[in-house]
Amino acid sequence: MCLGVPGKVIAVGEDLHQLATVDVCGVSLGVNIALVCEDSPQALLGQWVLVHVGFAMSLLDEQEALDTLAALEHMRAVGLESPMPGGSDALR
Repeated sequence: MCLGVPGKVIAVGEDLHQLATVDVCGVSLGVNIALVCEDSPQALLGQWVLVHVGFAMSLLDEQEALDTLAALEHMRAVGLESPMPGGSDALR
């Protein structure tokens, strides 16, 4: 099963070819933003993105991102293995 996880862009480089730093449940990941960067990378600061295998696949609004994170937390609470970076402890 493939899973995209919401993360918030917290730092970007000078252009879309540099990795952005995305916070996913407290874990900072280097993420390729080329698929979602239409203008200046700085426009992505503070935006939520759907991260899959190191790529930002799409932009998310904040409510959609928070709802998805809550659903992932619920999966952990009912005993399903966490798909989050750092394992299930990253959701705590």
